[in-house]
Amino acid sequence: MTSRKTQRLADVLLEEGCLSEDKLEHAFAEQERLGKSLGRVLIDLNYVSESDLVAALAKQTGLSFVELGEFQIDANAASLVSEALARRYLALPIATDDGRLVVAMSDPTNVVALDDIRTVTGMDLKVVVATRSDVLEAIERFKRMDTSAGDIAAAKATDESEDLDSIVKLREVVEEAPIVRLVNLLISQAVTERASDIHIEPQEHDLRVRYRIDGVLHEVMRPSKRIQAGMISRLKIMADINIAERRIPQDGRISLVVGGKGIDLRVATLPTAFGEKVVLRILDKSSVLLKLQDLGFSMEAFARYEVSFKKPYGMILVTGPTGSGKSTTLYATLNILNSPDRNIISVEDPIEYRLPGINQVQTNTKAGLTFASALRSILRSDPDVVLIGEIRDQETAMIAIEASLTGHLVLSTLHTNDAPSAITRLIEMGIEPFLVTSALDCVLAQRLARRLCEKCKEVYEPTPDSLIEARFPWKQDEPVPTLYRAGGCAYCGRTGYRGRMGLHEIMRMSEGIERLTVERRSADEIARMAREQGMTTLREDGLGKVARGSTSLEEILRVVI
Repeated sequence: MTSRKTQRLADVLLEEGCLSEDKLEHAFAEQERLGKSLGRVLIDLNYVSESDLVAALAKQTGLSFVELGEFQIDANAASLVSEALARRYLALPIATDDGRLVVAMSDPTNVVALDDIRTVTGMDLKVVVATRSDVLEAIERFKRMDTSAGDIAAAKATDESEDLDSIVKLREVVEEAPIVRLVNLLISQAVTERASDIHIEPQEHDLRVRYRIDGVLHEVMRPSKRIQAGMISRLKIMADINIAERRIPQDGRISLVVGGKGIDLRVATLPTAFGEKVVLRILDKSSVLLKLQDLGFSMEAFARYEVSFKKPYGMILVTGPTGSGKSTTLYATLNILNSPDRNIISVEDPIEYRLPGINQVQTNTKAGLTFASALRSILRSDPDVVLIGEIRDQETAMIAIEASLTGHLVLSTLHTNDAPSAITRLIEMGIEPFLVTSALDCVLAQRLARRLCEKCKEVYEPTPDSLIEARFPWKQDEPVPTLYRAGGCAYCGRTGYRGRMGLHEIMRMSEGIERLTVERRSADEIARMAREQGMTTLREDGLGKVARGSTSLEEILRVVI
């Protein structure tokens, strides 16, 4: 006879379609013959996977199942329990939720483990279920990081009494196994958690490490101040930066393979009051293979943009603040244009992604290779398409406009808040309005907004006041629309969001806009004309994505002014 609990577990597996009746009967027979638990028998017979079994156990007990490999684990929470205790009970704190400690366990029925963890941490617990292998792997990953940091902090070579100004001694420190292991773990963990940047920031008494994930910074650890010199010098050596120079900012680049993927790291150092801050921008080479349609373009916006980049000549500007995805959009555009019958040349500072089949030029101001000087040479190299990393001054803008007027397709970026402001910015740079109207074909303004997590987004009915305040396309005599908001689950790291998408405002030049440009009218007047002629603003595009359930009203109000 099987127990009532075992029968319930079997029922869950049958309901979820993980098991057939025939296989279950065979498993029951094997269980009685071997005296093992039903779960162990099912796994040994390869009838169910460990994750399916644990998910069924979670459903049976009314708990949440967590895929730890896809979960953004809070390093501060993980550090609250010793490695020995975590291994003994196969339990690891992974987050905090409303003052409670979220603990992932392979056996949530172990009340002794729960009592011990509650006593050690002094916190109320919220239990979630994870597979044994996932818990072990997470323990190994985080405890290796703690051990590395501890080893370095305890090492005599990194003691504050040592002469850290000695470059010989510093090189010895950064080549030691603990510091190498810690830096590698920080980078691999950042890639796993989909971080775009790693911030290593010296504080007065310790070192703060943060990851930027989906545009938001998250603190992951605060190691001892003693490892500061070793960690920063290790990164500078990897990036081929002068470790003896600490008084001025420096830039470098690291190329490595993480999890079978080629990753480039753009490294920037900045002297601060408590030491050198280091920021590593993670450039995932696979992201340059993205298609424009994957970047969040609506069908209407993509159609408007496609008309411009399919032309053989003219200028296309992509505008927005730093970190708004301008480079990604331009690279995705080049992927469409890249063909054997086109000569495509780019001039960038720096080259973020190396694209096959495209001639990429890195500016070097010290050597006299500026955007403007590089552009002059590029135009003598018979290009069909020219990508300019950024238009920063009148000289560069003038050459770019001349290039578009002489039969080249020119793509570039400009720092403005919206598309109509790009016209006034060029005129303010000293470009004659008639040249702007002749050369400019399209301006694309964009922002990045976080996507709602598909696994936990919640349906709700907004208040009329919140819709009016957000200028949502809704009339008061209509029923209040049903929208979605952020929830919070293991898959998205309790944020309610996972991944980002673009918001786009595409303004194509028309006779009306050209007339206003020549008359030197304001950006507001140009914007009104563009809207009358069909331009969707950033806010309107964002609110459309809210209506479709892709993101939340709060996120659009955060991103778009």
